[in-house]
Amino acid sequence: MTKLSDETRSKILDAATDVFAEKGFHDARMDEIVEASQTSKGGVYHHFPSKNYIFFALIDKFAALLEKRLRVAMEKEEHALKRVDVAISICMQTFQQHQALAKIALVQAVGLGEAFETKRREINDRFAEIIQENIEASIADGSIPEIDAEVTARAWIGALNEVILRWVYSGSPDLDRAAPALRIFLLRSIGVPEEKIEIFNQK
Repeated sequence: MTKLSDETRSKILDAATDVFAEKGFHDARMDEIVEASQTSKGGVYHHFPSKNYIFFALIDKFAALLEKRLRVAMEKEEHALKRVDVAISICMQTFQQHQALAKIALVQAVGLGEAFETKRREINDRFAEIIQENIEASIADGSIPEIDAEVTARAWIGALNEVILRWVYSGSPDLDRAAPALRIFLLRSIGVPEEKIEIFNQK
């Protein structure tokens, strides 16, 4: 029963992603999500009492996917500085591969007020901590000079968010083009030597 319930919940979220991407969160109706998910209205409301619940579940789904990808990729790297570099690539790739979810998470929250702001801050905190940990490790092993890792991690989140948000809204800059330039900018910001940056950008 638990497996069946999880499958139903997943179907509803997948359907909601499509409906929100097409209609926008505010114009989408629960009946449209019910129809798209090929489940019953009772089944949808059992899992999600309102459209807001679906929206926040989608944000959590995307954040969990991104965090899992980051941690899996970073665990494969022995050196902290390489883990920092990998984090940039994984973020850009994940947003590009899941554009509909990215649009929902970043754009369609207007009007949700403090509830969304609390969720946004919570997610930003999680990813800033991952970046901060690895910047601190890079400082500790001598890969980069002393720097305020907490402030730098927050600045990285801001830079990534601005580039990706602009792309979600307008399709520009193309993330394949933006990724190398953003990598150079972020690695320079923590004092990575130019020869190492060049090596990273060639991969």
